[in-house]
Amino acid sequence: MSKTTRLLIFISIAGISLVMHFHDFSKDLMSLHVWRQTQTQSTIINFYEEDMNILDPRRNDRGNTDGIFRMEFPLMQWLVACTFKIFGNHLIISRIFMFITGLLSVLGIYKLLNALFRNPALSVIGAWAFSFSPSFYYYSVNPMPDNFALCCSIWGLALFFIWYNDKRIVTLALSCLLLSLGALCKLPFIVYFIVPFLYFALLIREQGLNGKTLLQAIPLLCSLLPPLAWYLSVIPQWHGNPVVRGMFVNEGSLLTTLDYYQHNLVSNLPELLLNYGSLLFFISGFYFLFKRRSYRDPKFPLILGSGIAVLIYYFYEADAIGKTHDYYLFPFYPFLFMLVAYGAFYLLRSKGVFFRYLAILLILLQPVTCYLRMQEELNPESPGFNKDLLIYRTELRNAVPEHALCIAGNDQSHFIWFYYINKKGWGFENDRLNATELARMISEGAKYIYTDSRAIDHDKRLIPFLDSLVLQKGSVMVYRLKNRS
Repeated sequence: MSKTTRLLIFISIAGISLVMHFHDFSKDLMSLHVWRQTQTQSTIINFYEEDMNILDPRRNDRGNTDGIFRMEFPLMQWLVACTFKIFGNHLIISRIFMFITGLLSVLGIYKLLNALFRNPALSVIGAWAFSFSPSFYYYSVNPMPDNFALCCSIWGLALFFIWYNDKRIVTLALSCLLLSLGALCKLPFIVYFIVPFLYFALLIREQGLNGKTLLQAIPLLCSLLPPLAWYLSVIPQWHGNPVVRGMFVNEGSLLTTLDYYQHNLVSNLPELLLNYGSLLFFISGFYFLFKRRSYRDPKFPLILGSGIAVLIYYFYEADAIGKTHDYYLFPFYPFLFMLVAYGAFYLLRSKGVFFRYLAILLILLQPVTCYLRMQEELNPESPGFNKDLLIYRTELRNAVPEHALCIAGNDQSHFIWFYYINKKGWGFENDRLNATELARMISEGAKYIYTDSRAIDHDKRLIPFLDSLVLQKGSVMVYRLKNRS
């Protein structure tokens, strides 16, 4: 496959993806995992408006505190905030940033596959199929740190295998840097460090420990320190986080966990992660792996070891992932599309005319099946929260002074309402707001309450704290509060 052909295919990937996403760029945040999107976008805005110190990401559900809340290292959020400093606070900037990050991930998959297989045609097929993974396609215009972590980690793996082939120390150093950034920006990607660590472990077993090997391993050891230092310092603040507890605190039954396994295997894997157009290629990848005895390749143990590590990660986090948190499955992507690319390439080279034409048809259909599966996800008619927040967001934001501290709910996420009303303060959920808590919030500075809970404005114990109705839009009421102390 010529360079010109490869370039045209990459231009086609970018062009088709842009056309498919065109109407999404102008939409506000909504739909699947909108709570995570609003959390990320709020962090971006708070960097831009309050403090650009990358070590101090801030949340809106903060009461009257500074709101500093550290989860993943917020490099992506900080970089988008830097672009806001140039272009202003516009959601479309975040979406464009994520879209470009997605295209870089596609190019990274190509580089990874080419470093592994030394076959440009196979690598282009894998990049094409990956770009139309429905889950990847959906998140590639949504502000989520997982996208940036995936991009860094894919390139970290790609550069490691490029170094495996050329042994240039600068390539290894860049690989370690990007693997470190990927793990910093999203902890699960730390499993990708298995690849270089396994490489050096096998090398030491074969050759013994020597100065050259030790010198090569230094960038790897150094690059692991930043993510370890960050997460060791912030994880103790994650009280009650199911991601940290994993399988050791399983609040559901064994049958529930097995149901999660079954759903992710038979539904999320073929439908969201792969695309039904890639399913045959994925299965064929296993077939050709054994038929062509590709497991004899010296690089295979590195891929197998890291693939096993990703599976261990999944089984540890299966209850937190459940059926819906498909973005927690991003670490699977490189391994899935290694098999997809391998299976598709050798089906295209099959002696049977039927399989060759079927493979071509499936490749051409991948953008269509991806679009059909995800076209309704960014639907303003079902945004995944109270639709009145979306419809009346401008009026709700302007209803009270910009910097007034507010109470907001019902909001189980504690992010969505504050993002849409563009305020800071205290969130509540499931009508859980009593007179004692409300009095405390008012004493700490709460001036207004935004609510769609009729249990709040009909509660005789809370009514004395409601001064006057400022605004009503749909089901959302905005009240001025008064201090009863």
